[in-house]
Amino acid sequence: MEHQQLIDVAKSFLPELRERSGEIDSQRQIPQDLADKMAAEGFYRICTPEQLGGLAQDPKTLYEICETLASANGSTGWCIFIGSTSQSLLGALAKEQQQEMMTDVNVITSGVFADMGTALYQERDNKPGYLINGHWRWGSGCRNAAWISGGIHEIDGNGDAHQSTDSVLTRVFFKPEEIEILDNWHVSGMRGSGSSDYRVNNLWVPALRMASSIEQTELRHLPIYRYPKFALLALPIGAITLGMARASINEVIEIANQKTPQGSRRTLAHRPGLHRDIGVADAKLSAAREYLYALSEDVWQHCQTDEPSVQQRQQLRAANVHAVNTAVEVIDKMYTLVGGTSVFETSCLQQHFRDVHVATQHMMVGEPVMELAGRVLLGLDDVAPGL
Repeated sequence: MEHQQLIDVAKSFLPELRERSGEIDSQRQIPQDLADKMAAEGFYRICTPEQLGGLAQDPKTLYEICETLASANGSTGWCIFIGSTSQSLLGALAKEQQQEMMTDVNVITSGVFADMGTALYQERDNKPGYLINGHWRWGSGCRNAAWISGGIHEIDGNGDAHQSTDSVLTRVFFKPEEIEILDNWHVSGMRGSGSSDYRVNNLWVPALRMASSIEQTELRHLPIYRYPKFALLALPIGAITLGMARASINEVIEIANQKTPQGSRRTLAHRPGLHRDIGVADAKLSAAREYLYALSEDVWQHCQTDEPSVQQRQQLRAANVHAVNTAVEVIDKMYTLVGGTSVFETSCLQQHFRDVHVATQHMMVGEPVMELAGRVLLGLDDVAPGL
């Protein structure tokens, strides 16, 4: 499917997402039937290369799909973000393992990118493999997935850092029955993302399940792998918050034309203060969105032939944090504009309010990103690998 077709498909899910938002929150995960329907539309393989059975779309398509879904339910957009970016990394696996995992082209994946586990080389029955120990936090979408990954580093028998192959191992892939998923996702927002911890203790896996970095594979020259990896892991968060903020503005406009406050004979829509607040919010949000998407498109075009510069990475990540901060400002304002109407569980305003304030806690959109961006601007860091 082409870009616009995928966006239109995402829009077709919005009525169901709005209707089932309460269910998603109460289950603290995306219902499996809903996840499976989105998988059948290719949402979990948006950025996966064609060679691996993916749709090979550009990052903008992923961002817009996440933004669209989040306008109805932030957790759903979040799980597509995690699932799609996790699956894009299958290119770092051995071909035999890729084929096993993509037997079902609509396979759902999830994963935690942070290095929270260890791998000790160990042969069993003359087969190479690794003994894995680890505890991974923030496992969004793990209860929907057929394959779940975790960041690792290799150690020797003494627990010291070690490298047993020519490639530096960075990830391991698990089947759901091999890990323990903890029931600890009891949170204020993004409840439906199902971001539970999971862990393994002395689990042996075959070496084929271990992945190096994409930079060490023959696929490294594809544009999707030239695109800054941290941007690919950060910009969907910006897109998700933008989607929730736009939905909040639209909700206030609808309420304002219907609600007559106590003591008044006219609807909220006649209040000059609300006129200003809506106008300012729309302008700020539109500007932040256009800036973010324009920079992303510029970087994507650059990646067709070359690696992006540190200045391009700096601009892109800073624009993303700015978009998130703008979305929070807009949602907070919209939440207060309609009075008590926003506090009921049936209101999307309270859900977007809760969800956006959880999304902002992700390290990819925290203030340290702006600090690093500032260091680049000041000429204090000309590499900035964290961007």
